[in-house]
Amino acid sequence: MYRVSEFSKMTGLSKETLRYYAEVKLLEPAYIDPKNNYRYYDNGSYLIAMILVSLRKFNFTIQEMITVIEDESFENLENILNQKKRGIQKKIEELHGTIDEIDQFLKWGNEEDERC
Repeated sequence: MYRVSEFSKMTGLSKETLRYYAEVKLLEPAYIDPKNNYRYYDNGSYLIAMILVSLRKFNFTIQEMITVIEDESFENLENILNQKKRGIQKKIEELHGTIDEIDQFLKWGNEEDERC
């Protein structure tokens, strides 16, 4: 069992994030000592925490992370990841379009300068 401070260092999740995740039932401590209310996490908690760290990197919302964790078979994870991937690809295409527009604008500006 790991105390919150140790678990925080292991996972890279802040104590505040761990508290919030427990509050929204995303990652609850494996054990809470009734005497002092210290929260403890176990190896199963670590696995879930590392999944959550990855999902955060993929810009999952809290609700999306809850959906993934509640689906213990992770059956829908592939679908959600593919949706995220398509969204990112669309943003990349939009950004490439913006870059092209900037290039066109700069080219137009340079042509105007040459005429003056």
